[in-house]
Amino acid sequence: MRQAWRWFGPNDPVKLDHVRQAGATDIVSALHHVPPGEAWTRTEVERHRDLIESTPPGRTPLAWSVVESIPVADDIKRQGRDAARSIEAWIASLEAVAAGGPKIICYNFMPVLDWTRTDLDWPLPTGATALRFDQARFAAFDLHILKRAGAEADYDEATRSQAKAVADRLTGEEALTLTRTIAAGLPGGTTEALDLEGFRDRLAAYAEITPERLRANLIAFLEAVTPVAERLGVKLTLHPDDPPRPLFGLPRIASTADDYDALFRAVPSEANGMCFCTGSLGVRADNDLPAIARQFAGRIHFVHLRATKRDTDGLSFHEADHLDGDVDMVAVIGALLAEDRRRPKDVRIPFRPDHGHRMLDDLDPNRRVNPGYTAIGRLKGLAELRGVMRALERTL
Repeated sequence: MRQAWRWFGPNDPVKLDHVRQAGATDIVSALHHVPPGEAWTRTEVERHRDLIESTPPGRTPLAWSVVESIPVADDIKRQGRDAARSIEAWIASLEAVAAGGPKIICYNFMPVLDWTRTDLDWPLPTGATALRFDQARFAAFDLHILKRAGAEADYDEATRSQAKAVADRLTGEEALTLTRTIAAGLPGGTTEALDLEGFRDRLAAYAEITPERLRANLIAFLEAVTPVAERLGVKLTLHPDDPPRPLFGLPRIASTADDYDALFRAVPSEANGMCFCTGSLGVRADNDLPAIARQFAGRIHFVHLRATKRDTDGLSFHEADHLDGDVDMVAVIGALLAEDRRRPKDVRIPFRPDHGHRMLDDLDPNRRVNPGYTAIGRLKGLAELRGVMRALERTL
């Protein structure tokens, strides 16, 4: 498997030499400066590729192997094939990437919000900090800050009581921080940053969107873009919902093996693939990750290896050490390595460590970091994953 690293471009506090020092060889990146819905150009793609692949003398070469992500515009999620202009722009971006860059494109189909957390620096017993989703804090935002109409019906009495207690303790600044964390977007997000009023408006636009309709819109989107990807030799990989369940009354349709099975049956092209994210899928106790890896082995073209640890409520979770969460990481890696060995060398599966802890020098309050994408935490995760792979390779 190919060891990859997410890089947010020239403004990323983690530099390309840091990636080399971590031992990764492949870069996962995107044109983050281009707004969602706007077509990428070949010139912009090639400029970004050259930033990554123009290797200074004496340095280890890096390859831009995966685009994560080309944002899927909001109107595509709401209107499907009727969002013709946005689909055309997405296809133009796909063509620009295929002409000048990687052959793997990751995307998601989460409405309004991309990946969601309530805490960016949750203290761990080690003194490091982690990303966290706290159900009571999330409900406090939904019920008492956003004040979403009908939200009470989505929570049981105990959660409503906990949310009220959380909301009563929040200072004005803490409430603002919670709002920014949930509604304004996190690193790598592909949805627009929103204030409270804009957030309410965007939620209202999905009032009539059922899970069935959202899935139909995804299928319509893929029916339009997959033939182009197939012709250009590009693999499309759908990232799971994060967390893998409805939020704010919004449907989620990439949360389980059944969700992906329905998608692959509807659009059977081999270009229609999966980003296998162990952290997102692992939040659900009913997802058997080694079994999912085996079931969809041929569809897995890109992998996020990280581990989440669920609280006793089954809804709250935090980003654990890469080998110590709820996922059986060793079994997952074994299934992925078995698939990887069946493939030609030029199509080996790229994987990246994800959502590392903030630790050591990255805890310095004067050091700029992207939450979840610190250098040292991901370095630790990659080292752990690499060790498991090296050991398993001796037995395969």
